[in-house]
Amino acid sequence: MAQPDQKKFFENLSGAGKAIAVLTSGGDAQGMNAAVRAVVRVGIYIGAKVYFIHEGYQGLVDGGENIEEAKWESVSSMLQVGGTVIGSARCKEFRTHEGRRAAAQNLVLRGITNLCVIGGDGSLTGANLFREEWSGLLDELVQQGKIDRESAEKYSHLNIVGMVGSIDNDFCGTDMTIGTDSALHRIIEVVDAIVTTAQSHQRTFVLEVMGRHCGYLALVSALACGADWMFIPEMPPADGWEEQMCTKLSETRSRGSRLNIIIVAEGAMDRHGQVITSSIVKDLVVKCLGFDTRVTILGHVQRGGTPSAFDRILASRMGVEAVLALLEASADTPACVVSLCGNQAVRLPLMECVQMTQEVQKAMDERRFEEAVRLRGRSFENNLNTYKLLAHRKPQSELPISSFNVAVLNVGAPAAGMNAAVRSAVRVGITEGHKIFAVNDGFEGFAKGQIKEIKWGDVGGWTGQGGSLLGTKRTLPAKHLEKIAEQMKANKINALLVIGGFEAYLGLVELLAARGKYDEFCVPIVMVPATVSNNVPGSDFSIGADTALNAITDTCDRIKQSASGTKRRVFIIETMGGYCGYLASVGGLAAGADAAYIFEEPFDIRDLQSNVEHLTAKMKTSIQRGLVLRNENSNENYTTDFIYQLYSEEGKGVFDCRKNVLGHMQQGGAPSPFDRNFGTKIAAKAMLWISRKLKETYRKGRVFANTDDTACLLGMRRRALVFQPVVDLKNETDFVHRIPKEQWWLKLRPLMKILAKYKTSLDVSESGQLEHVVRHRRPEESEGVPA
Repeated sequence: MAQPDQKKFFENLSGAGKAIAVLTSGGDAQGMNAAVRAVVRVGIYIGAKVYFIHEGYQGLVDGGENIEEAKWESVSSMLQVGGTVIGSARCKEFRTHEGRRAAAQNLVLRGITNLCVIGGDGSLTGANLFREEWSGLLDELVQQGKIDRESAEKYSHLNIVGMVGSIDNDFCGTDMTIGTDSALHRIIEVVDAIVTTAQSHQRTFVLEVMGRHCGYLALVSALACGADWMFIPEMPPADGWEEQMCTKLSETRSRGSRLNIIIVAEGAMDRHGQVITSSIVKDLVVKCLGFDTRVTILGHVQRGGTPSAFDRILASRMGVEAVLALLEASADTPACVVSLCGNQAVRLPLMECVQMTQEVQKAMDERRFEEAVRLRGRSFENNLNTYKLLAHRKPQSELPISSFNVAVLNVGAPAAGMNAAVRSAVRVGITEGHKIFAVNDGFEGFAKGQIKEIKWGDVGGWTGQGGSLLGTKRTLPAKHLEKIAEQMKANKINALLVIGGFEAYLGLVELLAARGKYDEFCVPIVMVPATVSNNVPGSDFSIGADTALNAITDTCDRIKQSASGTKRRVFIIETMGGYCGYLASVGGLAAGADAAYIFEEPFDIRDLQSNVEHLTAKMKTSIQRGLVLRNENSNENYTTDFIYQLYSEEGKGVFDCRKNVLGHMQQGGAPSPFDRNFGTKIAAKAMLWISRKLKETYRKGRVFANTDDTACLLGMRRRALVFQPVVDLKNETDFVHRIPKEQWWLKLRPLMKILAKYKTSLDVSESGQLEHVVRHRRPEESEGVPA
């Protein structure tokens, strides 16, 4: 059947007769292997030949065994390994014309004209120069008799696509580079460990993190752990910072805190270009305050370890997009870099990104620091603005005068990152001049009067705590409307911030419906999505889902290791999510699963049979293990036990089976850096919206808000954080199964199947648009996905 003109399907694109080479260059970054795996498997899937280039550009120049054809099995067990298994090296020869000529000869001899480079801005700049010189290099090789004229004409142009692998997140044009999230995991693991010992001894810790020219890791880790002070190269402290910092540290102690955390980027300096090192900061604290102070330099720990779920998914998505870009490239297409903007994979001209990245350094060298922050992009700027809002408490005399009271509550099941969101909301609310009230145990606690004012210091140290410190219940407000209204009246509550999952959304719908009967609910109400299931309409992401994904991925890694040891074993793993298949599908992609059964994609006995046959065939290869995920409510009859028994029976003599129900471990644990940061930024934005709406709806001495746009859900939609009236979301909701009618991540499922060697259909209609780097965008216009 012919496809409609506007639709573009991956399986209709052919790589037959094409050769793609993939190399990793520059500093290594966790997730590079996931990108290599995706390029290799997707390249082979579409019929192209794919080659590894070992040891980066050095291998390209040296040729020989360094350029090796990749097989499907070559990238097995690569997904969970940190660093780069094909090696990376600094290469002086490639910087010379002769070196690039040798590299061109090595590629032409193998018929390779498509190069996928995973590295930083230096690696990508080198690739672009190589592409520009290509035809001249071939002419020279013909003249020297090293290749014939026919080959030079056949391979007349080189296509280049870049993916940015850098833990520093120092490349303009992308919100996140491969490796950054994993590096943040390493930093936050260390900070969480240090916090416990620092509290025991009432110590101050100065942590030095990587980032010679870019302060992203320092900034986001400071935001994610609620550090007292931080130093980054893009925004040096104002003159007199020494006294200001010591005052801030002693204020924190005087409010009852037993520790201080200071984070220093290795490239930190003051306004006059003088270096600020961790030891300088330590000596200053000891001299001025006499605090017991220790220094921890994280160093290469940040580059190591297993890639996070986020980095595996990011790298896999980018790998597919890179192959697609190479297939569609022509002699006129500029070299592009595959990038992430919000939740969208985009292509940007490589040199535009490189020039913007170089402009940041130039701005810093010329002491134009505000300009440097703006050039870093909206994600960086938003992080910095949020940090400033939360880290430094203004004196009471400087706060705006407000007579408004705002209540904050958690509703639904606990989700990691809820506490970071509450802390952010409380502190931004206080900065806005409001009185903030904390409600314990959701709507049920609200009805019982479990409500009290919460102060700035009460939420200190909350960002790293899992679960819900306020307490949370699934109870909906409908049965308790009168009592909740009474409590709102008694405490003079002028606005509500609800942080929770699907129950929170239903609660808002019920409060909205009750506005006609109770004036108390005619106030601004905003919801921030927080649930491991990621099933809230109006948002691509929910607080807590990333932490749950990492828990699933870590467990799957261990299980795969066990299966590799015993050989010929298939594991069936059950994940949470209610009827929403997000955790099973995206967890499957991050863990390299063979199949993931979900409610949204109905399956029958024929599909189960097909999966068994697929695994039987797999056991004949060198990869003798299988991993199958099943969402808990994917099918009421095909239960986890049923699937386990079916696989056990059908696989007899070929493989044996084990099953594992992950259960509530998916809701627990310390929040991931992503969830801490996302919770912090989204709750801050929600509180600023409340302030705006309170001013708009204050008439004749009271707040009265009864329009649809005064009860909103704040969600991440593709590239922006958007406030959406709850009324408008009703049509997008399947209330019976508690899921949105349309879910973006379903588009990732074919990708998981392709990487597991299934023939499937992948709609790539949204790909292929080469965009341009946007500069000087005002931060309120849109928000990137946080780290």
